[in-house]
Amino acid sequence: MFTLLSWPPLLPLLIEKLSMSLTQAGFLSAVMQLPALMNPFIGMVADRANLRYFVILAPMLTAIPMSLIGLAPSYGVLLILLFLAGISIAMFHVPAPVMIAKMAGSRKGRGMSFFMTGGELARTVGPLTAVAAVSLLGLEGFWPIMIVGIAASGWLFIRFKTIDLSFHNRKQKTSLGTTFKNMRHILIPLSIILLARSFMHGAMTAFLPLFIQSESGNIWLGGMALMLFEAAGVAGVLTAGSLSDYLGRRRMLFISLVGAPIFVLLFVISDDWLRMVSLLGCGFMLLSTTPVMLAMIQEHAGDSPATANGMFMMISFMARASMVVVIGLIADQSGLQTAYLISAGAGLIGIPFIFMLPGKKISQ
Repeated sequence: MFTLLSWPPLLPLLIEKLSMSLTQAGFLSAVMQLPALMNPFIGMVADRANLRYFVILAPMLTAIPMSLIGLAPSYGVLLILLFLAGISIAMFHVPAPVMIAKMAGSRKGRGMSFFMTGGELARTVGPLTAVAAVSLLGLEGFWPIMIVGIAASGWLFIRFKTIDLSFHNRKQKTSLGTTFKNMRHILIPLSIILLARSFMHGAMTAFLPLFIQSESGNIWLGGMALMLFEAAGVAGVLTAGSLSDYLGRRRMLFISLVGAPIFVLLFVISDDWLRMVSLLGCGFMLLSTTPVMLAMIQEHAGDSPATANGMFMMISFMARASMVVVIGLIADQSGLQTAYLISAGAGLIGIPFIFMLPGKKISQ
């Protein structure tokens, strides 16, 4: 729910208001992901403590700064607001997947699919919600939408107040070094895969509304394109995690990471109905990888599920943030279309590293 307000559709308006370059625009996403550096340390705490209130407060603590971005008088203030939102996002994304994995039992893939579906549904309606709010209230007047996030925190408090989110023995000492040593056979190849995937993910999320608006001149079309992309992602995450329980994680990653670059390429070189179909295919393939990777991490995390998840989430967020900046630099020099073509080619780099990952493992 706290992703209900999506800022990428507002990027053209923010660029115009604050006179930003595309490199500066890409840096916004990087700053928002910067708190992900804390994820491993949050995970260490989560393996020994009850972080129920981090999950409960996250919608409110994210919605407030995100709802104020239209009021930002300068680029610096905008960076601060996005950084504050990033902190609460980091504190949510470490314990929440571990809680899901604990409750899902041997069907971790399906559990992660359901968890990711909620996020993708919010990101689906988010673009149009943001555009509608700005259309009705103006860029500087849509801040009351923060009420949605505040209400979501209130609802979570009622539902979770009796739930213990302690994932392991609170007296257990969790070492980052030991966890990485035990997980490096998964984390190292996944890091390369995430970097390759982030080229495409950054292009298709942070810059998609801008790309569409630059060709059509219509901010609504940009918001609708992002909505369609995320809607296809809902189907992707709902399908891939469950299928990976039966077909294996590596096989599902291979299918997704072969299909995504093809659809990104088709999106750039096509138009009309074929562009729409390729946009849907890209959303389905590209976003379907996350629940599969989350399930794989939890299957091999041993006694440090939250610490392992914190490391994975840190790598994921930082890869996406850094690649958005790179895409912005390329777009400033050669245009968004060239940046999209390069992102499609870079997406193929991760495919060989899939075969370095362990095969199917039946969870206990």
